[in-house]
Amino acid sequence: MTSSDNPIPPKPFNPAPAFIAVWFAVLWASCLGLDISFTDLLTGMDDMGEYLSRYGTPDFSDLSRYLELLAQTVAIAVCGTFLAITFSILLAPTAARNLTIGPLAYRAAREILNFMRAMPDLLLALVFVAALGLGPLPGVIALGIHTAGFLGKFFAECLERVDPGVIEAMEASGAGRTQTLMYAGWPSILREAAGYSLYIMDRNIRMATVLGLVGAGGIGLALHDTLRLFEYNEAAALIIVIFVTLLAFDYISSWIRKKIS
Repeated sequence: MTSSDNPIPPKPFNPAPAFIAVWFAVLWASCLGLDISFTDLLTGMDDMGEYLSRYGTPDFSDLSRYLELLAQTVAIAVCGTFLAITFSILLAPTAARNLTIGPLAYRAAREILNFMRAMPDLLLALVFVAALGLGPLPGVIALGIHTAGFLGKFFAECLERVDPGVIEAMEASGAGRTQTLMYAGWPSILREAAGYSLYIMDRNIRMATVLGLVGAGGIGLALHDTLRLFEYNEAAALIIVIFVTLLAFDYISSWIRKKIS
């Protein structure tokens, strides 16, 4: 048998150059459409450096108050996550095709979750601050509603991947929908649900800080006040406290997720 009987297959197409070319073309078109000037960015580097130098001497003289506000921010995130988990547990089974009570209920649950995801938590916080006043409560409700849309979708998709044989076995034994959920649905996705919940908790701690900038309480509100009054030393201390907390929780949540998986 000669080599001509078994020709060498053609070299596979390499999509990387085309992908890179399209990527830069889209980037260039976006910069033109947004009127972004890199020349202005380069000429403004000196001003940016001068502004950042104002944060060079953090003032930790009021550290106890900063930690108290930080605890309030973490509490807002915890309560918001708890609210999101509660909403998700109630909506996710109905939003799962294999466990829903009917087509109309399935579509309604899906649209409710879509609405929750579509409403930015910053916008929700502004609405609830206007309605309820300054404080942690608007932040808790805003985080709970927005992240329930994501968590409910995650839970519903996980429930849809439950082994149909397990569900059929429960139903054949006479179990109702609630019993099927409690003994077949939720136990099957417990690890995934815990991992997603930790991710949402991590995300909510970060967003709880941002929501404070619009009056939703916590350390973000203090940071907004210091920046508004040009108290850069205090603002630098607050930023460091926030950064260390977020970094610590990121490591903790990553460790917990590894243990769960």
